[in-house]
Amino acid sequence: MRNLQREDGFTITEMMVSTAVVLLVLSGALTTFRNALAINDSAAQLADANQNLRAGTNQLIKDLLMAGRMIGTEGIAMPTGPGITFARPGPVAMNFPEVVDADPTMQLPSITTGFQLGPSIRNSRTDMITIMTVDEFMPIVTTPVTTPGSASQATISADGTYVQFAAASQWLDGDPVGDTPKIKPGDLVYYMSSNGNAIQTVTSVDMALHRIYFASGDAVNDFFHFNQPNATDPPLAACPCPTARPLGAMKNLPAASAWTAPVTLFKALMITYYVDNTTTPGTPRLTRVINHFAPQALAGVVEDLDITYDLYDGSANPTAVQFLPQLIGGVNYTANQIRKVNLHVGVRSETISKPTQDYVRNHITTSVNVRSLAAVDKYPS
Repeated sequence: MRNLQREDGFTITEMMVSTAVVLLVLSGALTTFRNALAINDSAAQLADANQNLRAGTNQLIKDLLMAGRMIGTEGIAMPTGPGITFARPGPVAMNFPEVVDADPTMQLPSITTGFQLGPSIRNSRTDMITIMTVDEFMPIVTTPVTTPGSASQATISADGTYVQFAAASQWLDGDPVGDTPKIKPGDLVYYMSSNGNAIQTVTSVDMALHRIYFASGDAVNDFFHFNQPNATDPPLAACPCPTARPLGAMKNLPAASAWTAPVTLFKALMITYYVDNTTTPGTPRLTRVINHFAPQALAGVVEDLDITYDLYDGSANPTAVQFLPQLIGGVNYTANQIRKVNLHVGVRSETISKPTQDYVRNHITTSVNVRSLAAVDKYPS
């Protein structure tokens, strides 16, 4: 019987053709896989940059919307006198610009500008901004006491150096359920009455006596130099008041009758935003700091923080103003005239994108109408 099986293999031509076909198929598959990896890497870097952008701007916009809450466009009256300055947290200690109002005394505005006061990133100086507002989670307290033992009432000492609370007060005890922390040294207290307003820094708390204290001078917890009860003011033509004011700020208020009118107390917040390129050099972070407590890094990597302001004076209403106070067209504009804040924030990815061998960058430009500053009474009485 004949054997029908063949024992000879492929020819060299057949092997070369089949190998070429396999290599072509593998090349196409590997190219597709490599492109897919590149697209995935770029998408991940873009998502990283976008997340940084959202994380940074969302909180900043939220705080801007609350700027001036219970304070308004008038700002907070400050003690004045030779050599008196005020500081704020940031890359370096900054003095608040002096803002002259009609009386004329220094006012701490609800928004303090900081044009190019931040560090330089990619050869461009960044801005900073300071916002004054009232803590919405801390209940207000009124004085004088009309209902003994009331948790919502307190007494201000005659010399203004402390506030006496009832035995049970959320200011001293806090309220974890309502997200209300205890008052502590370094917190700010905003005073408001028909006679004017003031702000003080809490320097100590005595739980046994149910008191919070405001020590004068440059105490450790009075970083801002708010507690200056012996500060003097320039003479006011319409006021026969003594030069010294209680707390150094309550306007037109003789010392003997400092607290005869009802006073409402609020927990105030000074919130400063800036770019921090010092803590982690080369990785600049958008940083938020409340009062003078520990800074909180919100987002990175932030390369641009540019802030301008739209003002209202009923006439020229200048827009895109970079810093205040400023003389524009012969008119002296102040931060009390800010109605809208324009933000430009630029971020980059944390790591370099492999396809481009560069960082993925993204930018956002938006405007925020500051609620408490932009409100207009359309129905004057």
